[in-house]
Amino acid sequence: MKNNRKLVLFIAASLDGYIAAKDESLDWLYKVEGEGDNGYSEFYETIDTVLMGRRTYDWILKNITGDFPYEDKECYVFSRSKKEDNEHIKFVKDNIVDFTTTLKYQEGKNIWVVGGGELLHSFLKEKLIDELILTFAPTLIGNGIPLFKEDNLHLELSLKDIKRFNQFVEIHYEVQK
Repeated sequence: MKNNRKLVLFIAASLDGYIAAKDESLDWLYKVEGEGDNGYSEFYETIDTVLMGRRTYDWILKNITGDFPYEDKECYVFSRSKKEDNEHIKFVKDNIVDFTTTLKYQEGKNIWVVGGGELLHSFLKEKLIDELILTFAPTLIGNGIPLFKEDNLHLELSLKDIKRFNQFVEIHYEVQK
């Protein structure tokens, strides 16, 4: 069976490598002048499945008003404590590698790793990420939640594309396997 789905990280970060301030705020990100939706809609059409960690899910519930933002996608939240699934979310306590590998071999579009840092680190350590689409804001925030955790991790990447959205720069890499 052919692996036709890719596990893709699509995320914004400060130029010094943080995805949020220490208090989980993204205020610094919203101050930057972008262009349209900075490539979000185009990317969103390439995926049909969303993966995120519990802290990211909790942040969405607390900070996003209106409808759940990924209600038209299959959405899984990795959590160490079992929670009840709802109409938009399936909670996963299974082994990350086994669960994700099974997803990648199913028919469908690509799979988006929304966040957060802990889950991303697990995916990177297990070499499950296929592509990274990183959008950098021209802002230094000095500290916060890092995009990449410190580790003895080594991945070779190949540059696929670079795009500019006014003040944002999107860098698209493919992981060399």
